[in-house]
Amino acid sequence: MRSLIKSLVLSAAVVVIAPSIARAEGYVNPWAGVNFGSNVDNGRTSVGVNAGALGAGIIGGELSFGFSPSFFGDSSDFGSNTVMDLMGNVIIGVPLGGVIKPYVVGGLGMIRTQIDGGDVFDVSISDNDFAWNVGGGIMGYFSDHVGVRGDVRYLSNFRNTSSLDSLDFDGTFNYWRASIGVVIK
Repeated sequence: MRSLIKSLVLSAAVVVIAPSIARAEGYVNPWAGVNFGSNVDNGRTSVGVNAGALGAGIIGGELSFGFSPSFFGDSSDFGSNTVMDLMGNVIIGVPLGGVIKPYVVGGLGMIRTQIDGGDVFDVSISDNDFAWNVGGGIMGYFSDHVGVRGDVRYLSNFRNTSSLDSLDFDGTFNYWRASIGVVIK
């Protein structure tokens, strides 16, 4: 039985590592951005990474992660507080001459909010909410493999955020994010 398991693991590793014909345009995009349009302080920074692939350079999938430290305000007022998002998206891009590619993106995932107290909000809360995002942007390439990507997205959860009601959210927790970063394909 152990030799069968070892053989299966070795076979799976060979399939994953073996070279294959390129069928999709894969990319990684580390970014920095700013959040705005929420019921709390606007202009808070965020960082993250997008990774995905575009089949035939037009339609594909993307995994997006964002982290926003001090989203709700300064740590003296709200203690340690963050917002994180993890989204699985569909991306549709239109190549214009191979160098510029405008795109739209949207999908589902999770938004995690966390507040660990402070002078104004003296309660520790955290929520993991089922969420969605939609947006668009443009990718421009300096060479065959390196470029820049600008992106604007709207992120929102699906449910009433009862634990964040004291921060004056009306129904759902949502915000906009604008970001820019290097794209490597």
